[in-house]
Amino acid sequence: MAHRLLLVDDDRPVLDAMADWLRGNGYDVDPATGYTEAVDCLDKHDYSLVLADIRLDDGDGFEILHHCREMLSPPDVILLTGYGTVETGIEALRAGAFDLLTKPIIDQELDLAIDRALSQRRVLEENKQLKEQLDLKFGLENIVGQDVRMRKVYEIVDSVADTKATVLLTGESGTGKSMLARAVHRRSGRRDGPFVEVACGALPENLLESELFGHVAGAFTGANHDKKGKFMQADGGTIFLDEIGTATLSMQVKLLRVLQDFEFEAVGGNETHRIDTRVILATNDDLALAVEDGRFREDLYYRVNVINIELPSLAERSADIPLLAQHFLESVREETGKQTEGYTAEALAAMQNYHWPGNVRELHNVIERGVLLGKHDVIDVNDLPSHIVAPARISTGSVAGRTLKEALEEPERNIILEVLRSNNWNRNVTADQLGINRTTLYKKMKRLGLDDPRLLNFSN
Repeated sequence: MAHRLLLVDDDRPVLDAMADWLRGNGYDVDPATGYTEAVDCLDKHDYSLVLADIRLDDGDGFEILHHCREMLSPPDVILLTGYGTVETGIEALRAGAFDLLTKPIIDQELDLAIDRALSQRRVLEENKQLKEQLDLKFGLENIVGQDVRMRKVYEIVDSVADTKATVLLTGESGTGKSMLARAVHRRSGRRDGPFVEVACGALPENLLESELFGHVAGAFTGANHDKKGKFMQADGGTIFLDEIGTATLSMQVKLLRVLQDFEFEAVGGNETHRIDTRVILATNDDLALAVEDGRFREDLYYRVNVINIELPSLAERSADIPLLAQHFLESVREETGKQTEGYTAEALAAMQNYHWPGNVRELHNVIERGVLLGKHDVIDVNDLPSHIVAPARISTGSVAGRTLKEALEEPERNIILEVLRSNNWNRNVTADQLGINRTTLYKKMKRLGLDDPRLLNFSN
């Protein structure tokens, strides 16, 4: 697609000649003879680049530059002048011009300037698209769940994301702590800064210290050059320390200082580095119990436990399994190109009756396996691992002597009951979450014996 350029000059012959030359080079060009006409064009059309003479009969190129800078999607501006000086060049660049060219314009010089401006614009646009893709992949909207526990998580994230408060994420392995940490970062004012993740449990203490704080050349055997640590890399952004409960007591002392003062020295170095970094930590350990056992420093515990967000296990929010299963199905379908459309009722019932020790991560892997190995348009129980199917078949009992409708009543009852309980028996919310109208829900509850008040009392 040809780039659209706006060319502004009050010398008509020069304007026409330059416009013809630019069109010959494949650009769409709108000529304007002054400031007023240029602003009118800018208000009506989108331009990749503006080339404007500084001296105009009804204004100047700096006014056009200022108008462009105020636009929602501003084009780059190259100023042209027949009276070029060093001072004018400095003034133009300070005002935000991409470049200043002196008349008479040399064709090759103009072509190079335009190419550099459009290339930079293309890179910025690609970066913008990449950030939008990151938002889609790591934003809070990508964390699926309507369970009351998950809605509480969303509320806390919304409250603390755009602050510098230290956040501690707790929950079983596989519940999505890393994804939530990224979502907090993407929702904060640091979203354009780096997000640096460190798996503390994957490294021994001596390597972890170098990984976090960096080292200077000669600090230890093999340290042949200076290395920048993860805290320094995260300056201006967010650092996510996963498995913080595995840190040794001596490492905890060093972490405490960073969290208190945001200062540290590289291993083997004397220079104190100060950073501006948001810290998010995660653990599947009970840190309060670790403090009692002497495995975790009490002062560090109070420092990291400023904002605690606990992610529920998948077993605790089994009503979200259909939503998560559909979400993962769409993701895997996009990655693989396979057109798997959904799940049988028996497959969903099996997944809801399984206890998911690996939580959301395990569910994602099972869905991916089902899509890749499945032979039909929908995922059936035969496409699921046997250890997931067995509990469902035990819980639903034998279908011998029962119709299909009768056999499916128990898993349907379990699904509706779980969603009702997760929503504190709010029938309107439950109906919306299940994708059915309220009348249908009431009829199903009555048919399945879920309108008994004793159930409500028991759930409380």
